Formats: sequence, C-alpha cells, structure tokens
Amino acid sequence: MELTTVTIEKPEVINFILGQSHFIKTVEDIHETLVGAVPGIKFGLAFCEASGACLIRWTGTDDTMIELAKRNVLALSAGHAFILFLGEGFYPINVLKQVQAVPEVVRIFCATANPTQVIVAETEQGRGIMGVVDGFKSKGIEDDEGINWRKGLLRKIGYKLG
Repeated sequence: MELTTVTIEKPEVINFILGQSHFIKTVEDIHETLVGAVPGIKFGLAFCEASGACLIRWTGTDDTMIELAKRNVLALSAGHAFILFLGEGFYPINVLKQVQAVPEVVRIFCATANPTQVIVAETEQGRGIMGVVDGFKSKGIEDDEGINWRKGLLRKIGYKLG
C-alpha cells in the first residue's frame, strides 16, 4: 500500500464539500437536492464511479465549477468519492445537511474553503481516501480579544443576531 497526498486545486474564495457515497445515482440526487435547496445555486459536482466503467460522472450549473470538480476528483480517483464545488457566494453551511441527507451519501470528509490536502491510500485494487488536512495547524488558544473578534465577525456577516 502506498500513501499519497493530493492537493485540492481551487481559487481561494471557493468552498467545496468532499464526500463518499455508494451508488452512481448520487450524481443526479445531489444535483436535484442542491437546485431544490438554493434557487439559482452555482455548482459543479464530480463523482468517482468505483465499478463497471469506472468513469468520472459529473453534473452542475456552472461550467467553471464543473471543470474544477472534474479535474480534482480525477486527481483523487478514489472509490465512490465525490467533490462538490460551490460558486462564489454559495457556502456549505447552506447545503451541507441536505447533501448529508441524500440516501447514497455515507460520509463527508470536509466542507471548507481552506487549502486542503487529501491523504489517499493506493493498493493493487484501487484508491481510497484516508482523511484530509483542512487548513493549517493551530497556533494557540483564543483570548478575550479573539472571542470578541469571533463574535463580532459572526454578527457582521449575519450568522448571529445582536
């Protein structure tokens, strides 16, 4: 078995969700879920088919996000992995629970805009995701100033009131 690291390539402001499912129907079901949850959502989704033709299956509403998804999931080429890139201004917090509720989805590895590396194991049979490195190493513990900054930010961007 070999372990490799695959870096997710994307613009800094773009969020994505990396997950695993168990059936080719995932592509259409996630697509329907997203357009039903957020009118006008811009996204690209790509899925690694792990049997049969073993193709990268894809869909979406935005050509740029679709190309990002296809390119990154091909680099992963890990059984039944999917990656969902959200267009600028769309965020995982608005669709994550709906994606998790899709019957074929078995796990979410991350939902982030951070620089991300995916740890992939390869055997003679194929490839699988072992885990992710989402962002950077912690630098310390927040103090009162950090707490105030965090609370202020959440209120400024509208996720908390008062």
